[in-house]
Amino acid sequence: MRRLTPAVGLFWILALALLRPGQALAQLPHNLMPVPAEMRWGKGRLNLKTPLKLQLESSADPAVAAAARRSLTRLQGPAEPATGALLQIRYGRMGSPEKFEEERYSLRVTPMGVTIDAPTSLGVLRALATLEQLAVTEKRQRYLPEVDIQDQPRFAWRGLLMDAARHFMPVSVIKRTLDGMAAVKLNVLHWHLTDDQGFRVESKVLPRLHQVGGADGYYTQADVKEVLAYAAARGIRVLPEFDVPSHATSWIAAYPRLASNDSIYGVYRSFRTSNIAIDPTRKTTYTLLDSLFTEMTALFPDPYFHIGGDENDGRQWRRSPRISAFMRERGMVKADGKTVDKHKLTTYFNRRVLAMLQKHGKIMVGWDEILGPDLPKEIVIQSWRGKKWLDDAVKQGHPAILSEGYYLDLNYTAASHYLPDPVPATTTLTPAQQKLVLGGEATMWAEFADSVIVESRIWPRAAVVAERLWSPQASTQDVADMYRRLGGVSTFLETLGLRHLSAPRLLLAQMAGTSNVAPLRTLAEVVEPVKEYKRHFQGMFYTPQTPLNRLVDAAPAESEVARRFGVLADSVLMTGARKPPQSTVSLRQLLQLRAQLLQWQANDQQFQLLLVLNPALREYAPLSTQLAAVSGVLLERINQLQTNQMPSAAWLAAARATLTAAQAPAGQAELAIIPAARRLVGI
Repeated sequence: MRRLTPAVGLFWILALALLRPGQALAQLPHNLMPVPAEMRWGKGRLNLKTPLKLQLESSADPAVAAAARRSLTRLQGPAEPATGALLQIRYGRMGSPEKFEEERYSLRVTPMGVTIDAPTSLGVLRALATLEQLAVTEKRQRYLPEVDIQDQPRFAWRGLLMDAARHFMPVSVIKRTLDGMAAVKLNVLHWHLTDDQGFRVESKVLPRLHQVGGADGYYTQADVKEVLAYAAARGIRVLPEFDVPSHATSWIAAYPRLASNDSIYGVYRSFRTSNIAIDPTRKTTYTLLDSLFTEMTALFPDPYFHIGGDENDGRQWRRSPRISAFMRERGMVKADGKTVDKHKLTTYFNRRVLAMLQKHGKIMVGWDEILGPDLPKEIVIQSWRGKKWLDDAVKQGHPAILSEGYYLDLNYTAASHYLPDPVPATTTLTPAQQKLVLGGEATMWAEFADSVIVESRIWPRAAVVAERLWSPQASTQDVADMYRRLGGVSTFLETLGLRHLSAPRLLLAQMAGTSNVAPLRTLAEVVEPVKEYKRHFQGMFYTPQTPLNRLVDAAPAESEVARRFGVLADSVLMTGARKPPQSTVSLRQLLQLRAQLLQWQANDQQFQLLLVLNPALREYAPLSTQLAAVSGVLLERINQLQTNQMPSAAWLAAARATLTAAQAPAGQAELAIIPAARRLVGI
């Protein structure tokens, strides 16, 4: 996949650096995310000082009028007598997101008004999301630029998984998440409702499931209906997941007859994989599942129903003489004719579950571990282990969804989530196989995200996955421009009520107490949680009851301050700062670097004073000290660049040692500036 060349990215950095603040806004490209399929910009603008007047030419879908009123309020404040230009909305019929009906729309803004046309009401909802992002505030004036947009999604399935099982997420959090999803045109909320650590839905048929598995929080059926209605009003489907046969310890704690052995389990309190699975050989297992699925398929109207199926290594089945005998009697063995094959038993289980769901008109979805040659083709496969499993699924005739590359909980950069593509330009899939790729889903697993910080782990990075799944492939290759627009989208999302920026700030203020929060904030801005699953293995055992109120929890998943520092450092190297005479731009960039480094260097002394009053922060003292040390090394490097001095071997060795030491995490967090520092030093 083609990336933005350094020269192109540098062009915008230098152009913006040389512009006066008043000029910059007029010169910037658009700030829309996702990028529409086609845009033609005019020179005029529609002033929003006078309230727009809504003219709706169809009342087939009441969600459209409500959405239009929300958009007008966001664009121009509380309702006033509408005496201005028209916001004219026309659409053909009510759209059904669960049927993948059209989301295409056209949006025209002129100095005379706004026109939205769409085949379905879904297209209107997507157009309104674009309209809200178009608004510009300049010199206290708010306006819409003149533009003609023709737009439609690349993929029909554009999802976000919310894990409410590891940490319960209140309805208010789910609603804010839906608002964010609607703003960036995501259209499937994948609601992960059960796992080892919790069963989060009220069951009136099997009440012990939520009484035991939801002791620390569950959704009543009234709550579920409230969320479903809120999502539907925004053109978003809700896909429930009830994970079986593994990730079901909370089920077994409530109904021990589900167990594959004679053990009695409580709700699982670790986040490590439990390797506990329900028994797929007993008739009573299927009786219970059928009762539950009959109830839940009626509660959740979406035609798709997710049964999980992931991370079952089969050890409990192999170790059970009774289950092993069951497998051998039915030929569920490997090629040697002796070793029992857990995958064949899994397929047996999935076929029986499929029959239950089909009885209620549902399409079954499962994680890619369930894929096998004997699996019925109508089952949708969700690939999380790699692109290979998605390709294998569609080659075997299954519809498929990609999640690999979109795991937000791993704390990767927005760029790393932006580049993976369900159907890359280099794909070897046939056109018929490509049609089976429904789209993709970002995933937010909640081992290390509670209701306070979960939004900061989803946003704004989920917006780049949304763009990957909506926008044309050819127009989503520019990583530098993606980051430029992402900053604006992040701010815009906060105006909608999301708390991805405000919640970490409040958490930092609580940590600082009555002390000055500035030193803590300065450090937090350049710290990130350790990546992938390393947090499980760095000296602290986490459970759902572990408070998530430390610096690692308030730190951003991707440090924007560190990223910008890296861009600035790279631009200094690329503009030939080593070779006099130095340009005005490179000198200015060196001064900017120096100012930032001096601030970081001085911050350590203030942070150490903060520790006297806040001993709970002492685990992060090494990061503060290392930030100061790295800043000192880089200040010396800037002096070398300014005077065109080549670093000595001894200096490079000392610098390498400092940077290596600064890479060490503390409190499950790490300094985010080290890669840029290494590039600047040249090691």
